[in-house]
Amino acid sequence: MLTTQWISGMDKDLLTDAHAVRRTVFCEEQQIDESIEMDDLDQSSIHVVIYDSDKPIATGRLVVLNDSFSIGRVAVLPEYRGKHIGDLVVRLLIRTAVDMGGDQQHIHAQLSVRGFYEKLGFVAQGEVYEEAGIPHISMVHHGDVVGHCKDHCKEK
Repeated sequence: MLTTQWISGMDKDLLTDAHAVRRTVFCEEQQIDESIEMDDLDQSSIHVVIYDSDKPIATGRLVVLNDSFSIGRVAVLPEYRGKHIGDLVVRLLIRTAVDMGGDQQHIHAQLSVRGFYEKLGFVAQGEVYEEAGIPHISMVHHGDVVGHCKDHCKEK
């Protein structure tokens, strides 16, 4: 059974599981320097971690600055990809943004997963750019998402 845990970035001890997933995906797999990956925005963000039993398997964060809502650091462990876990993470973050009044959500998506975000309703904006040595594209999503996770995930 999958469960979710919401974490305030102010609680650094609880961020351990989110950081573990991101370290595996971004630092080890994609060779992104940890000093870039674990940034100061973690402290002011809302994080979600998805668990399979007690194992953290996916994470993402919502950065809220003034009236701007940005989704980022979406990561799923390799052995859990292709099972709609990333979809779940993004839907949860969009729904949270909408619940907080954020009718528009932004993401700096790695170009290799642009199609994944387009399936969720994100639209590319601007030109491709490089971030941490990886091609990215800015994308925006308007409104809420259709569907829910109640059949797949429960609160921890």
